[in-house]
Amino acid sequence: MQAAVRRHRLSFRKAPWGRKEQPLHDWQSLSHVRWDCKYHVVIIPKYRRKVLYGKLRRQVGAILRDLCRQKGIELVEGHAMPDHVHLCVSIPPKYSVAFAIGFLKGKSAVRIHRELLHERRMTGLHFWAAGYCVSTVGLEEAKVRQYIREQEEQENRQGEFDFE
Repeated sequence: MQAAVRRHRLSFRKAPWGRKEQPLHDWQSLSHVRWDCKYHVVIIPKYRRKVLYGKLRRQVGAILRDLCRQKGIELVEGHAMPDHVHLCVSIPPKYSVAFAIGFLKGKSAVRIHRELLHERRMTGLHFWAAGYCVSTVGLEEAKVRQYIREQEEQENRQGEFDFE
Protein backbone atom coordinates (compact mmCIF):
# COMPACT_ATOMS: atom_id res chain seq x y z
CA MET A 1 0.00 0.00 0.00
CA GLN A 2 2.80 2.39 0.94
CA ALA A 3 4.61 1.73 -2.36
CA ALA A 4 1.67 3.23 -4.27
CA VAL A 5 2.25 6.63 -2.63
CA ARG A 6 4.97 8.63 -4.36
CA ARG A 7 6.45 11.99 -3.47
CA HIS A 8 6.54 14.76 -6.06
CA ARG A 9 7.84 18.27 -5.91
CA LEU A 10 5.55 20.67 -7.71
CA SER A 11 6.02 24.35 -8.19
CA PHE A 12 3.41 26.93 -8.91
CA ARG A 13 5.96 29.68 -9.67
CA LYS A 14 8.14 30.12 -12.73
CA ALA A 15 11.85 30.43 -12.08
CA PRO A 16 13.62 33.55 -13.31
CA TRP A 17 15.23 33.24 -16.72
CA GLY A 18 18.39 31.13 -16.63
CA ARG A 19 17.78 29.63 -13.19
CA LYS A 20 16.50 26.26 -12.10
CA GLU A 21 12.96 26.07 -10.81
CA GLN A 22 12.77 25.88 -7.00
CA PRO A 23 10.10 23.48 -5.73
CA LEU A 24 7.50 25.24 -3.59
CA HIS A 25 6.18 22.29 -1.64
CA ASP A 26 6.61 18.55 -1.16
CA TRP A 27 3.52 16.69 -2.45
CA GLN A 28 2.45 13.06 -2.39
CA SER A 29 0.68 11.29 -5.22
CA LEU A 30 -1.93 8.61 -5.73
CA SER A 31 -3.24 7.49 -9.11
CA HIS A 32 -5.25 10.65 -9.96
CA VAL A 33 -4.40 13.15 -7.28
CA ARG A 34 -1.50 15.12 -5.84
CA TRP A 35 -1.98 15.90 -2.18
CA ASP A 36 -0.55 17.17 1.07
CA CYS A 37 -3.12 16.65 3.84
CA LYS A 38 -1.50 16.91 7.26
CA TYR A 39 -3.39 17.19 10.54
CA HIS A 40 -2.48 17.84 14.17
CA VAL A 41 -4.58 15.46 16.28
CA VAL A 42 -4.89 15.18 20.06
CA ILE A 43 -6.54 12.13 21.62
CA ILE A 44 -7.09 11.48 25.32
CA PRO A 45 -7.68 8.35 27.42
CA LYS A 46 -11.12 7.82 28.88
CA TYR A 47 -11.82 10.29 31.73
CA ARG A 48 -8.44 11.88 30.91
CA ARG A 49 -6.76 9.49 33.30
CA LYS A 50 -2.99 9.74 33.57
CA VAL A 51 -2.22 6.20 32.43
CA LEU A 52 0.43 6.59 29.72
CA TYR A 53 3.65 5.88 31.61
CA GLY A 54 6.73 3.71 31.03
CA LYS A 55 6.17 0.55 29.02
CA LEU A 56 2.55 1.40 28.17
CA ARG A 57 3.64 4.78 26.79
CA ARG A 58 6.24 3.19 24.48
CA GLN A 59 3.94 0.39 23.38
CA VAL A 60 1.06 2.75 22.55
CA GLY A 61 3.43 4.58 20.21
CA ALA A 62 4.41 1.33 18.50
CA ILE A 63 0.76 0.28 18.14
CA LEU A 64 -0.24 3.63 16.62
CA ARG A 65 2.71 3.50 14.18
CA ASP A 66 1.76 0.00 13.08
CA LEU A 67 -1.91 0.92 12.56
CA CYS A 68 -0.92 4.01 10.55
CA ARG A 69 1.27 1.86 8.33
CA GLN A 70 -1.62 -0.58 7.72
CA LYS A 71 -3.82 2.18 6.25
CA GLY A 72 -1.08 4.10 4.43
CA ILE A 73 -1.28 6.99 6.89
CA GLU A 74 2.06 8.67 7.52
CA LEU A 75 2.78 9.37 11.18
CA VAL A 76 4.94 12.48 10.78
CA GLU A 77 5.41 13.26 14.48
CA GLY A 78 3.98 11.98 17.73
CA HIS A 79 4.40 12.46 21.46
CA ALA A 80 2.62 10.73 24.33
CA MET A 81 1.97 12.64 27.55
CA PRO A 82 0.58 10.94 30.69
CA ASP A 83 -2.97 12.09 29.89
CA HIS A 84 -3.02 12.72 26.12
CA VAL A 85 -1.29 11.94 22.82
CA HIS A 86 -0.27 14.47 20.15
CA LEU A 87 -0.04 13.20 16.56
CA CYS A 88 0.90 14.92 13.33
CA VAL A 89 -0.46 12.64 10.60
CA SER A 90 -0.61 12.82 6.83
CA ILE A 91 -3.90 11.21 5.78
CA PRO A 92 -4.51 10.29 2.12
CA PRO A 93 -7.57 12.03 0.63
CA LYS A 94 -9.30 8.68 0.07
CA TYR A 95 -9.91 8.54 3.85
CA SER A 96 -11.81 11.13 5.84
CA VAL A 97 -10.21 12.45 9.01
CA ALA A 98 -13.06 10.97 11.08
CA PHE A 99 -12.56 7.53 9.51
CA ALA A 100 -8.78 7.59 10.02
CA ILE A 101 -8.95 8.73 13.66
CA GLY A 102 -11.82 6.34 14.38
CA PHE A 103 -9.76 3.48 12.95
CA LEU A 104 -6.67 4.45 14.98
CA LYS A 105 -8.57 4.87 18.24
CA GLY A 106 -10.75 1.79 17.82
CA LYS A 107 -8.10 -0.69 16.75
CA SER A 108 -5.50 0.67 19.16
CA ALA A 109 -7.96 0.33 22.08
CA VAL A 110 -8.51 -3.34 21.24
CA ARG A 111 -4.77 -4.00 20.88
CA ILE A 112 -3.93 -2.12 24.10
CA HIS A 113 -6.42 -4.23 26.04
CA ARG A 114 -5.35 -7.53 24.49
CA GLU A 115 -1.56 -7.07 24.30
CA LEU A 116 -0.75 -4.74 27.19
CA LEU A 117 -3.57 -5.04 29.71
CA HIS A 118 -4.17 -8.76 28.96
CA GLU A 119 -7.97 -8.51 28.74
CA ARG A 120 -9.78 -11.49 27.21
CA ARG A 121 -13.15 -9.84 26.64
CA MET A 122 -14.19 -9.23 23.03
CA THR A 123 -16.62 -6.34 23.59
CA GLY A 124 -16.62 -3.17 25.67
CA LEU A 125 -12.90 -2.54 25.34
CA HIS A 126 -12.71 1.23 25.84
CA PHE A 127 -9.43 3.05 26.28
CA TRP A 128 -9.82 6.40 24.50
CA ALA A 129 -12.40 9.11 25.22
CA ALA A 130 -15.18 9.63 22.68
CA GLY A 131 -13.87 12.74 20.91
CA TYR A 132 -10.64 14.15 19.57
CA CYS A 133 -9.16 17.52 18.67
CA VAL A 134 -7.94 18.08 15.12
CA SER A 135 -6.55 21.03 13.18
CA THR A 136 -5.05 21.26 9.73
CA VAL A 137 -1.33 21.80 9.32
CA GLY A 138 -0.67 24.26 6.54
CA LEU A 139 2.74 25.55 5.58
CA GLU A 140 3.68 25.85 9.28
CA GLU A 141 4.41 22.13 9.59
CA ALA A 142 7.80 22.77 11.22
CA LYS A 143 6.18 24.87 13.98
CA VAL A 144 3.56 22.22 14.68
CA ARG A 145 6.17 19.46 14.80
CA GLN A 146 8.31 21.56 17.18
CA TYR A 147 5.25 22.21 19.39
CA ILE A 148 4.55 18.46 19.58
CA ARG A 149 8.19 17.66 20.43
CA GLU A 150 8.41 20.35 23.15
CA GLN A 151 4.95 19.73 24.65
CA GLU A 152 6.30 17.98 27.74
CA GLU A 153 8.82 20.75 28.50
CA GLN A 154 6.13 23.42 28.16
CA GLU A 155 3.79 21.55 30.48
CA ASN A 156 6.54 21.11 33.10
CA ARG A 157 7.39 24.85 32.96
CA GLN A 158 3.77 25.84 33.68
CA GLY A 159 4.05 24.70 37.29
CA GLU A 160 7.24 26.66 38.01
CA PHE A 161 7.11 30.00 39.76
CA ASP A 162 9.64 32.80 39.53
CA PHE A 163 9.59 34.73 42.83
CA GLU A 164 12.56 36.99 42.11
